[in-house]
Amino acid sequence: MEIDKQQQSKDSVFFRDGVRRIDFVLSYVDDKDGERKQERRKVYEANLMKVGLELETEDKSESEDGKTYFVKIHAPWEVLATYADVLKIKVPFKVNDIPDNSEMPMNWLSTPFRLPEHIMHPEPDFFTAPFNKSKSDFFLIDDKDTFFPPSTRNRIVYYILSRCSYFRDECAEKDKKGIKRLLNNGTYTAAFPLHDCRYWTRSKDLNCESERYNLYKHWARFLYFFKEQPLDLIRKYYGEKIGIYFAWLGFYTEMLLFAAIVGTICFIYGFLTYDDNQWSKEICSEEIGGSIVMCPLCDKKCGYWKLNTTCNSSWQSHLFDNVGTVFFAIFMGIWVTLFLEFWKRRQARLEYEWDLVDFEEEQQQLQLRPEYESKCTNRKKNRITQEMEPYLPVTTKCARMCLSGATVLFWISLIIACIIGVIAYRLAVYAAFASIMKDSPTNNLQVVGPYITPQLATSVTASCINFVIIMILNLMYERVAVWITDMEIPKTHLEYENKLTVKMFLFQFVNYYSSCFYVAFFKGKFVGYPGDYAYMFGKWSNLRNEECDPGGCLIELTTQLVIVMTGKQVWGNIQEALVPWLMNWWGSRKARSHPESLYSRWEQDHDLQGFGQLGLFYEYLEMVIQFGFITLFVASFPLAPLLALINNIIEVRVDAWKLTTQFRRPVAAKAHSLGAWEEILSGIAILSVVTNAFIVAFTSDMIPRLVYMYAYQIGGKMSMEGYINNSLSVFNISEFKLENKPDDEENPSWFDSSITTCRYRDYRYPPGHEKQYTHTMQFWHILAAKLAFIIIMEHVVFSVKFFVAWMIPDVPSDVKARVKRERYLVQEYLHNYEVEKLKIQLSQNGNKECTCTPMIYPSFPTHEVLSECL
Repeated sequence: MEIDKQQQSKDSVFFRDGVRRIDFVLSYVDDKDGERKQERRKVYEANLMKVGLELETEDKSESEDGKTYFVKIHAPWEVLATYADVLKIKVPFKVNDIPDNSEMPMNWLSTPFRLPEHIMHPEPDFFTAPFNKSKSDFFLIDDKDTFFPPSTRNRIVYYILSRCSYFRDECAEKDKKGIKRLLNNGTYTAAFPLHDCRYWTRSKDLNCESERYNLYKHWARFLYFFKEQPLDLIRKYYGEKIGIYFAWLGFYTEMLLFAAIVGTICFIYGFLTYDDNQWSKEICSEEIGGSIVMCPLCDKKCGYWKLNTTCNSSWQSHLFDNVGTVFFAIFMGIWVTLFLEFWKRRQARLEYEWDLVDFEEEQQQLQLRPEYESKCTNRKKNRITQEMEPYLPVTTKCARMCLSGATVLFWISLIIACIIGVIAYRLAVYAAFASIMKDSPTNNLQVVGPYITPQLATSVTASCINFVIIMILNLMYERVAVWITDMEIPKTHLEYENKLTVKMFLFQFVNYYSSCFYVAFFKGKFVGYPGDYAYMFGKWSNLRNEECDPGGCLIELTTQLVIVMTGKQVWGNIQEALVPWLMNWWGSRKARSHPESLYSRWEQDHDLQGFGQLGLFYEYLEMVIQFGFITLFVASFPLAPLLALINNIIEVRVDAWKLTTQFRRPVAAKAHSLGAWEEILSGIAILSVVTNAFIVAFTSDMIPRLVYMYAYQIGGKMSMEGYINNSLSVFNISEFKLENKPDDEENPSWFDSSITTCRYRDYRYPPGHEKQYTHTMQFWHILAAKLAFIIIMEHVVFSVKFFVAWMIPDVPSDVKARVKRERYLVQEYLHNYEVEKLKIQLSQNGNKECTCTPMIYPSFPTHEVLSECL
């Protein structure tokens, strides 16, 4: 029968009758060779209706492309009540009567940052208890159609879709169940819950909440970057899992503000003490830096050079390599502890407000993954529930874990091998660039000429190669990580995500940070000296170990961090926003000219991008990698938190805009914490103290300068005069080996036979000394000072960290009181409810002789009380 398209606007979230709400939509295209798919769909949909779901199909002639069928699913009250009972979904039974005393002093100051009350708190505050279908009159049910919000409804329907089989009872293949398999084998093209309206305008249907419009108007627009986030509305619309992510991202951004302020002050301190930089003055002066001839930086193709050519990089290095850096490294060690401790308190408050206090236990016991249920054919009795449940034998589990671990190790080894390959490339081409660029026309360019050096050319080309390798390995490893996690058959969704998280983070950690670790802790540390250089794979390789940039390795680490952080963040934000927008623009190009009444709500959402199972995972990964950059290497770049802050202010709104406008509505999911990410953040926090101590000690020149000033300064004065001359050792040019000696044509015009020695960075005895070219006592004093600094800094920071963690309780006292109050009320109200029901039941049975009092009721189970009375 032809349906009148104009009768009801198809931009609606209800069935054709305008009463039953669409809780989920399945779409499919009828293939020419799709008989098996057709049979699967027929059986699957019949099984869905057996469970009690109601289906309504839109014919392909009704769709704008003329090919796609849409199956709309509605869950009636009986189904919702049954599964809410099974999933122990918490629902309100009493209005919260605890007064809210959380008003802050000077609260009016925050008025510009606040959102309207109906957006911030879209629902009243209730005491809640797990739903029980047999006691439905115990709960505050005003209207059965609206009692369960749309996010809870789509979660229940997805739970059913994930477990419903698409085989007939007589078939032997019992693992053929779940919407995920049907999507993978192409039986259905998409499965998604509906957005409740278009994001830029309210729904014309008065029964529709238009929460998507409210989210777009008050949250997803960049002009609102200074406003608080409507977390309760986000949770209500998208579920707790997405709500927790945005709560954490917002809290992390707020805490970054303090780190950014202190980091900026430290940078300004470096800028203001620019003129006190005695060592840079010596390097730049014609009398000192201009008269010091330095040894070649590579074999054969590199000539001698003068120290004053490093004047610019020396000044730049001082901006980041000063006393303020040490203070900032210690500050960040304490900041990261405060951040994690205060987040635990914030999370505990959200757990209570969002009814997640007892969620973990439910997650473990009740919500098994459908894949686990279908693949585990063995059964054993659960000690707690005394019911038979699927399990994986220990031997099988161990074998799968070993294979998984070996695969992860192989891929991490592959990354390390690629990094070593890139380092070998740098060593191999540096000499070639040095020779080619000596007479390059770029040297004559006025502004950029002095900056186009062999070091820059080597670094840029190596970084490009490294980037390509990272992207290729990322693409491949992503699939491998999902495959090996599937192979392990995790029991619950939480366990699945945690396992995948750890695998992906280990890989990304090595992938993103290995180059920074190389520059910070290996480059320039094992170079030997002019008479006995160290080589990467032994002398036969001719790959001489890289020396630091003339300005020192710290400035190179800073440059690396700036490029990787800003590049990754800018590219990430452009990619996150632009790619889905372009794909949606292209996908919906035919439908854009349709009037609203013809372009149905399910078609609009079908044309959007799917958020995917790992959508949120990549958002967390991006932020945690950034967290690593601003904590692990912050001693080399105090402005890193400021860059991260600017990025995150944009990131919150880009993620909100993307989720609200460019993606289909994700299936609501519960999560009571960050999961494995919490442990990863704690691990990074501890590691950051160690890395920053080592950066200050071994990458920066801070310790050698302090040792010189206090123990080796000229004439007993507390100054840095003479430091440069003191920090450079002397080598006799005539003692150069033939393979190290530069070719004659490589030497500069000012070099002649009157120059007999060259200088290099180290503390060794000069030629002619009885211990020539061995380390001086000053070298050992500096090494001892470096190790002492590391031990002292780590002990100080860790002591403060543990003291702060001990001082700040994980759960606020008022939240503890509220949780206890709610549990008490649940017991009290349930007790009174049971007693009232018992009285009614007894009065209906006409039993006038029973004299049992309610006082004894709590001591007995219900059936015992009944038997005693009757």
